[in-house]
Amino acid sequence: MKMYRMSRICLSVAAMVLIVGIVGICAGSATAAWAPTKPVEFNVPAGTGGGADILARFISPLFQKNKITTVPWIVVNRSGGAGAEGFLYVKGKAGDENTVIITLDNLFTTPLATGVPFSWKDMTPVARLALDWFILWVNADSPYKTAKEYLDAVKKEPGKFKMGGTGTKQEDQIITVQLDHSFGTKFAYVPFKGGGEVCVELVGKHIDSTVNNPSECVSHWRAGKVRPLAVIDSQRIPLPEWDKIPTLKEATGMDISYLMLRGIFGPPKISKEVQAGYVELFKKVTETEDWKKYMSDFALKPAFLAGDDYVKWLQEKDTLTKDLMAKGDLLKK
Repeated sequence: MKMYRMSRICLSVAAMVLIVGIVGICAGSATAAWAPTKPVEFNVPAGTGGGADILARFISPLFQKNKITTVPWIVVNRSGGAGAEGFLYVKGKAGDENTVIITLDNLFTTPLATGVPFSWKDMTPVARLALDWFILWVNADSPYKTAKEYLDAVKKEPGKFKMGGTGTKQEDQIITVQLDHSFGTKFAYVPFKGGGEVCVELVGKHIDSTVNNPSECVSHWRAGKVRPLAVIDSQRIPLPEWDKIPTLKEATGMDISYLMLRGIFGPPKISKEVQAGYVELFKKVTETEDWKKYMSDFALKPAFLAGDDYVKWLQEKDTLTKDLMAKGDLLKK
């Protein structure tokens, strides 16, 4: 009789363990975030060597290195038409779970300047990863040691000084127009395909200045080839060495601020599950030590944002960009 009771107890316990295990497996399946099972095409709507390209090529191996995904991420540059090539490509990949695009401010400026049939609303917002500063740079051999000295000189000789920048009617030209309006200068704006090329042109003395992002000129700065005159923001960059660069307001008394998006979008019509999965994947990337070091080395401002807050920020940024471009007569007529 005792043996029979013991057998029944053992069977009951075993059944309970099995049920708990099955429930746990089901619960785990229900809560597991989506992740890609095929290689991800990581599109860059800009040329090689610029801030967006540098960042995408830095991020892509981190997914496997940190065991965030098991599949590779393949960077593809689609810079034609001031980035329109990349945006239209992703717009046309509706429902594709293995395609994403890194965005900069040409997300807003390109359709406003060209009339290309595209809006950021045509894609699926994933996350804002960071914000990027702009710095007024000159060649290290330039006689101008401060932003005030340089801008005063530019004002005295309208059209003589060349300001290099990425693309036409994009963020670099918007900032150049802001400088012209605020200081009474008249730069000769010279467009290039990417920020990396711009800084090389500055090193070669083919242009007089640029408002490149930190990552686009940092290697030349450390090599002693270029000189930063001012940060185009209301606050200094709170990082070692970078914090020695004054703001434009400190250097000239004129307060001009502009920060650029470093964000991620997916194609239209991907599921909420896929969208949430990508949010989680990129959030994990921003929590790695590799990412934190990159933020410091290349002077980006950590600013992760997703969901409704990201959409609200995009709406506000879109409105601000349109206003600035209207003031600079940069909108397509």
